[in-house]
Amino acid sequence: MKVLVIGGGGREHALAWRLAQAERVSRVYVAPGNGGTVNDPRYDCIDITEPAALREWAIREKVALTVVGPEAPLAAGVVDEFRAHGLRIFGPTKAAAQLESSKAFSKAFMKRHRIPTAEYEAFTDAAAAHAYVDAKGAPIVVKADGLAAGKGVVVAMTAQEAHEAIDFMLLGDNKLGVTHNEGGARVVIEEFLQGEEASFIVLCDGKNVTALATSQDHKRLLDNDEGPNTGGMGAYSPAPVVTAEVHARAMREIILPTIRGMEKDGIPYTGFLYAGLMIDAQGHPKTLEFNCRMGDPETQPIMMRLKSDLFEVFWHATDGTLDQVELQWDRRVALGVVMAAHGYPLSPRKGDRIDGIPAEAPDAVVFHAGTAMKDGELQTSGGRVLCVTVLADSVKLAQQRAYEVAARIRFDGAQYRRDIGHRAVHARAHHAGG
Repeated sequence: MKVLVIGGGGREHALAWRLAQAERVSRVYVAPGNGGTVNDPRYDCIDITEPAALREWAIREKVALTVVGPEAPLAAGVVDEFRAHGLRIFGPTKAAAQLESSKAFSKAFMKRHRIPTAEYEAFTDAAAAHAYVDAKGAPIVVKADGLAAGKGVVVAMTAQEAHEAIDFMLLGDNKLGVTHNEGGARVVIEEFLQGEEASFIVLCDGKNVTALATSQDHKRLLDNDEGPNTGGMGAYSPAPVVTAEVHARAMREIILPTIRGMEKDGIPYTGFLYAGLMIDAQGHPKTLEFNCRMGDPETQPIMMRLKSDLFEVFWHATDGTLDQVELQWDRRVALGVVMAAHGYPLSPRKGDRIDGIPAEAPDAVVFHAGTAMKDGELQTSGGRVLCVTVLADSVKLAQQRAYEVAARIRFDGAQYRRDIGHRAVHARAHHAGG
């Protein structure tokens, strides 16, 4: 059977890689793909991104299953488009994807359904937003309301930082490239939560929920969680902070009430649901945000650990029979280190030649994100370029293996963190932020 993966990042490369190993899959198409998928005989890349054109192509090619990677096509209604023509596609509808595409919708939904989250207010007026910050003080979190490729969040440690973020998001010239919702620029300002973050990602078929392996990503650009926020500089799985008790609480207090709430609101939720959790010192999780897709770079280590046939899992998910699925995981630790371009995150440089990527090994795969083939050579084409992903018996060994591989890869201005997985190594349960 033919499978289509929509997207061109590291997450999509990892999904395509795992789907290509499935027994019933004959071809994996990636739209548009990247320099890693275009160069690999296991995949066919197609240069189509517009939902209606993709749907026409899928009908013509008799594609059996489509999986959506990134947020933009979901917010553009690609799932609705495919389903309206009887095509099997895994992902949330445009209405359901508002859980991610509108922070204001998401926060109001959580309040309505009593899902634990930070206290918040939403503003379109800068003066009112400034007054709220003055009343609340810092630290405080300022979020752009709209899709911002994971970069529309400022954790302001001082009131001045918060005021600057408000002006930047409401009055600036949209340097973040936020896709605004109706009513123009808007910010959500919320209380700063203390604790340790984890990525809690599940598959949903409208009623049933299956949790993926736990993971933790590293949002800050620099070691020791310093520097600006990014889309994510690395991740590992499993995340020790998500104990069996935290897992049970997250399912009971956050995930299941979300699925039931969406159903009650007449917007049944299908697809990946990613809850960014903040877990306090007592092991109580609160929701930082929802994403309607798998995380990137969390997908890469999670796919390395998944032993189940991913095609069969998606088939059940699109049949409404996820309750019949029990996922099998490699017991080892998977860890992914993102190699980013010069100037990332604000102004990543494109066109630098990439050398030294080693051949795939059973315990090490280099997933491509911001890469492209140009004039016969592999070049950087985006902010996050590669994710070096490995399996090993401990976090410490996984770090050693990943950095061993990363050291062989060369491109001008490459930057990557040297401490991915540090929280698991030190098991610092009371770590705050980033």
